[in-house]
Amino acid sequence: MNQIINTLRQTLSRQERPLNVIYVSSYIPRKCGIATYTKDVTNAINLLNSRSLAEILAINHTEEDLEYPWEAKFKINYEDRLSYASAAAYVNQSNADIVSLQHEFGLFGGECGEYILQFVDALEVPLVTTFHTVVTNYTGKQAEILRRIAQKSEAIIVMMEDVADRLIEHYGIPQEKIIVIPHGVPDIPFNSVAAHKKKRQMSNRLVLGNINLLDPNKGIEYALEAVAEIKKTIPEVLYVIIGQTHPEVVRQHGESYRNFLKKRVRELDIADNVRFVNEYLSLPELVDWLKTIDIYITPYLDPQQVTSGALAYAIGAGKACISTPYIYSKEMLAENRGILIPFRDSHAIAAAVIDLANHPEKKKEIESNAYGFGRLMTWPNVAQSQLNLFRTIVAQKTQPTEIP
Repeated sequence: MNQIINTLRQTLSRQERPLNVIYVSSYIPRKCGIATYTKDVTNAINLLNSRSLAEILAINHTEEDLEYPWEAKFKINYEDRLSYASAAAYVNQSNADIVSLQHEFGLFGGECGEYILQFVDALEVPLVTTFHTVVTNYTGKQAEILRRIAQKSEAIIVMMEDVADRLIEHYGIPQEKIIVIPHGVPDIPFNSVAAHKKKRQMSNRLVLGNINLLDPNKGIEYALEAVAEIKKTIPEVLYVIIGQTHPEVVRQHGESYRNFLKKRVRELDIADNVRFVNEYLSLPELVDWLKTIDIYITPYLDPQQVTSGALAYAIGAGKACISTPYIYSKEMLAENRGILIPFRDSHAIAAAVIDLANHPEKKKEIESNAYGFGRLMTWPNVAQSQLNLFRTIVAQKTQPTEIP
């Protein structure tokens, strides 16, 4: 019995030991989905690992001139290859137990984001990589970068079973390296939209909406065309388009996409049925808007899209979601958790909205299914899964080798 108690004490002691984790990612105040994701997941992990708070190595675009919060201890200059090697040296000389890399090809400098290999190859600390985007047709340099990062990583986090399958089948990544941990969502109470609509003077409206950084791949123009059709049956429909234009889109094309959408609103004669909220929302504001929306729409155009923080948050809030069938939505909205409609099909969007408006019990069932599924995706659950993974890897790396 004493041996069992001692073993348990040793196990608990190892579990309670603070874990020093460094995250490599874009980071707030940069307006980027991965930056927001990293802030949210580190906030949640900090609550579980409070004696060693997360440290960030922020991918920095010098022209943006951002002021990062205190936890961003090191800035990697996006376009400077040597900066990535310097970041690895910084980590190797630190007391870090493990590094969490958030990867998407456009996040890093060089051709196909190849500069991140300067960091990965020089790293002497165990690495866990989260792949935020993986498609089946990477070739040449992209495929090589993906495989090299995977080879150096002790584990790979993906957010969907489909992505795990394609890493195994198309890129030969060992299955035992891959773990599926969903995109996190806030723990939002499941309640009526009535009070929130009243606060915004929308009580008499059927509120449709989406919350995104705008870019042409979002397909908002098809939702606008749907609104013109819905208006004929439900004159009080209101479509709220929430979010600023993505910074990369602004840098390359200015506000041409937003201006195009505004022009479509005028052409379709739906000015009274559309509202643009051109703001980058704080989390409380985002949650408040989610509570206001009756039906959430993601009319995205890329079939290969494997994550959507916006859709994840809508599911977590128990929204009835209508979406095109990109990879992430097909898995998330399965089993009557939402409605899938064809790409570039405004008529299908309109028909789905009208059907839900006319069948409140059907809408309520979808909302309940989505909310129940979303409980598995709350940030505390996601944080616990990631922290358990980090602890397991560190324990394996530090376990003394037995001499026969």
